[in-house]
Amino acid sequence: MNNDAVVRDLYQEVILNHSRRPRNRRTMAACSHAARSENPACGDEVSVFLQMNDRGVIGDIAFAGQSCAIATASASLMTEVLVGKTRAQARTLFDRFLAIATGGVEAAQDGMKVELEQMNTLSGLRDYPVRMTCASLAWHTMLAALESPKDQT
Repeated sequence: MNNDAVVRDLYQEVILNHSRRPRNRRTMAACSHAARSENPACGDEVSVFLQMNDRGVIGDIAFAGQSCAIATASASLMTEVLVGKTRAQARTLFDRFLAIATGGVEAAQDGMKVELEQMNTLSGLRDYPVRMTCASLAWHTMLAALESPKDQT
């Protein structure tokens, strides 16, 4: 089996695992930041909820909505890698997700090696560029949530 086949098999296994048993799929009433997005072309919709502490660190993250297996799996994986990250680290991981998924050059690791290894399983997306919109929906929504604090009054 060649390396491309191994990556494709791993990609499919990760997508199936996260889509069948998504992590952190729930609403979060007490979140500090939230955003909602949809892909009108296919009907996928996702909401992302963040609980940020006063130092700007993500203490908890969740997602909800109706979406395809790719979008659900990507959102699930995203929630796993972002807990404990600062705003800047979350943006960096977003950039790395796009680079990994599209076959771009991976940036320096700056202490997030484990997260990169987890996200590297999504490198199989480069074989399915039409699915990038699905896979990136939650990530774009997370960026919007970072800029959308909820009224805490």
